[in-house]
Amino acid sequence: MVLKSSLKGLKDIAYELLSYAGDHTIWLLEGPMGSGKTTLVKELCRALQTVHTVNSPTFSIINEYATINHTTIYHVDCYRLDHIDDAIALDFESYFASGCYCFIEWPSKIKAILPLHYFLITIEIETASSRTLICTRY
Repeated sequence: MVLKSSLKGLKDIAYELLSYAGDHTIWLLEGPMGSGKTTLVKELCRALQTVHTVNSPTFSIINEYATINHTTIYHVDCYRLDHIDDAIALDFESYFASGCYCFIEWPSKIKAILPLHYFLITIEIETASSRTLICTRY
């Protein structure tokens, strides 16, 4: 599935993506710096009704959010990981096995431990305010 959106249109896109992804809970977000990965995760969390403010986990690496339905969402940013051993030490695999939504930015850095089934969103920058999202279920 290919979607075109302005940054302001991500709210509607979030609902469409959640529907299209079906039961996939592991979401991989690829795209260059500034493409809107964290902005998209914020809209997805809003659609999933989180009760916390969604922030970039660039420095914390993993943020955890609760929803009004008492479920958990994990938001992971692998940008600062230097080696796959860092992800293993942080026990990423337990997050993947939790059954909870896991939104993972820069997943190529941890490719070796990613589960077999996931929802990949590749974000391409078209203009300063428009994006193309290429979505694939694996």
